[in-house]
Amino acid sequence: MAYANSLPLRPFSLFEAIRAAFAIDPQVARRNSAYRQVRNELNALSDRDLADIGICRGQIEDIAAEAAARA
Repeated sequence: MAYANSLPLRPFSLFEAIRAAFAIDPQVARRNSAYRQVRNELNALSDRDLADIGICRGQIEDIAAEAAARA
């Protein structure tokens, strides 16, 4: 007994290949946006303001990464 598989071929489109290569996953875009927003807002605060909320400048990247993971 023989089996035959046939796959429909789509015509190759250079434009579609380029578009697919640069397609951005919405979840990744949301995480990147949250990371940038938190990092920028914390970097805009003065050292005194950061000390008031219990954060030092060295923690900003870690806090932004945590916020991005929750987004």
